[in-house]
Amino acid sequence: MTAWNPYRRLLGLIPGQPLDAGEVVATHDDGVTVQLLSGALIRARGEAQIGDRVYVRAGTIEGPAPALSGIDQEV
Repeated sequence: MTAWNPYRRLLGLIPGQPLDAGEVVATHDDGVTVQLLSGALIRARGEAQIGDRVYVRAGTIEGPAPALSGIDQEV
């Protein structure tokens, strides 16, 4: 029988880090600068070229993101 751990259950209820997408606008020795879709600039660990679209979570590049154009829709 598995032990019941209330702390682990609580951690399971807390959402994890969000996955953001953006475009690499600068490269550095220790990572890159990414401009998110919101317009914010962040530093991220990982390798990519200027102009690449990437997924970023918790300051780390997780992989390439598709180059999709966004749309605005009023309701």
